[in-house]
Amino acid sequence: MLSIATDYAADHGSAEPYLRRIAAAGFTHVHWCHEWNTDFLYPDAEIEQIRGWLDAFGLRVLDLHASAGQEKNWCAPHPDVRAAGVELIVNRMRMAAAFASDVIVLHLRSRGDRAEPSYWQDVGQSLSELEPEAARLGVRIAMENGPWRGIARVLGDQAPGFIGLCYDSGHGNLPERDGLTHLESWLERLIAIHLHDNDGRADQHRLPFLGSVDWPRLARAVARSRYDKCVSLEVSMRGSGFEDEDAFLRAALERGAALARMIANEGGGAVATST
Repeated sequence: MLSIATDYAADHGSAEPYLRRIAAAGFTHVHWCHEWNTDFLYPDAEIEQIRGWLDAFGLRVLDLHASAGQEKNWCAPHPDVRAAGVELIVNRMRMAAAFASDVIVLHLRSRGDRAEPSYWQDVGQSLSELEPEAARLGVRIAMENGPWRGIARVLGDQAPGFIGLCYDSGHGNLPERDGLTHLESWLERLIAIHLHDNDGRADQHRLPFLGSVDWPRLARAVARSRYDKCVSLEVSMRGSGFEDEDAFLRAALERGAALARMIANEGGGAVATST
């Protein structure tokens, strides 16, 4: 079983053709990544339409990328903007629950006063408003790695049943991020993975094994962690050299399967086989 992000070619508009190709390539799961950074609110009718496509193609949603928003910003200092950002995340929580997924992935938004107590008061207020909704829906938030000091603060302040970690291998491979060292300190909180490669200079979302990510070390870390779902790729056709979507997806499937074998060989068999 393997998962791939729905936005491998585009991140808005109808996902139906991408879901169709993903299923035809042999993937069993998707990371829902359409509208991942917009203010778009999914109405119930659209959620039902997407669920119909997923059922028709035999796909399951592994996890869903919630939007930290643009004008709707859950970390904003203005109460109305912050409240709208919370509403946007709740929309994604309800969408995930409708798809029988138990994890949404979320970015910690930055602003100029991140070091100030007021920033963390706003973040804490938003999380306190999101926690009861998350508990009601059976959905956890996976904070995606970026600036580790802020992520570590959120993980330290919030209960594991509410907040976990999403490790993005591309983000972790950027200059001065030292992602794998930080990941190895938080293995017990790992609940989502975004796997892709780059050359260490920019976030390129390449297919695995085409860049400088230390995949053997990453495989060992995932195998030792509490993550127990399938390998999930967040790769992009952009700049890949592929012009044919089906060929790109076949290559992604092969490399995802190789990663699953690496993790299984490190003793992480649940990652390779879990639904």
